Amino acid sequence: MHARLGYSAGMDRANQTGRRVAIASMCASGMLAVVKIVVGLMAGSTSVVADGVESASDVLASGIVFLGLLVASRPADAKHPYGHGRFEILTGLGIGMILTGTGTAICMRSLERVGQAHAAPESYAIWALLLSIVVKGGLSWTKFHFGRKIGSAALLADAWNDSVDILSGLVALCAVSLTLYDPVRFLAADHYGGFGVGLLVILLGIRVVRETSSELMDTMPEEKRMREIRSAALAVPGVLAVEKCFARKTGFTYHVDIHIEVDPHLTVWASHEIATQVRFKIRKQLDWIADVLVHVEPHAEVQAGSWPPPDEP
Repeated sequence: MHARLGYSAGMDRANQTGRRVAIASMCASGMLAVVKIVVGLMAGSTSVVADGVESASDVLASGIVFLGLLVASRPADAKHPYGHGRFEILTGLGIGMILTGTGTAICMRSLERVGQAHAAPESYAIWALLLSIVVKGGLSWTKFHFGRKIGSAALLADAWNDSVDILSGLVALCAVSLTLYDPVRFLAADHYGGFGVGLLVILLGIRVVRETSSELMDTMPEEKRMREIRSAALAVPGVLAVEKCFARKTGFTYHVDIHIEVDPHLTVWASHEIATQVRFKIRKQLDWIADVLVHVEPHAEVQAGSWPPPDEP
């Protein structure tokens, strides 16, 4: 009971932290989107407008993250015995799809203006990009920090989004600078910079879709974590071996199925007690484990060497 209460309180704190980060990100991205789109239109810069549109999509992405965290915080019920954590992973998948679509739209819009005659962008467009790079750098670091701390797929997806925002801002900055340096020779550089921004967003979207899809496919965690689960189980007196061990992510945490081997001469009651201790041990020692289902098997060597017992005919 105490282990479960501690787990629930920890998950509540993690969820609240994620939601606060998501709200702060929505506010910052919204401000940047308005600044870059307005400045880009006034300065006549395709790259800055494209970067602003990308920031506007970040507001939607952070809103989806917030929604995912809100739903994921709901407790388990009869229809969802593993809780609602998978919805948080689904929001990460949604972010990846939004990014892919946004990047495609930016690329198409940027290429439409290549070859058109128009005035060079104003130099003050650069300041909007510099502001964006600084703010996005801070947001990216914050989301990576808390995303890894609470194990949030959606928050990490949004962190990668901000990381690419920094790179896309640098691409746009280089493109605008080239155009300002020599408007006659490099007038199209601003448009190609917008295309480069869109391409980066597409690549990020594909990466996020691939990673979140992997989690939805019940991909096992890294081997280091699997060794931690096995070691915790083997530390329980009476556990002679671990036959199988599986783990799947359900939001912030994992659910584990483990097959332990015990002495086949033990009573059902004694075997059950060992299984219960294994469950408690793993959940207490590894705070990223939500619950454990323990299967008991007879140890093969003991069974082969002394079964049936010598006093039986």
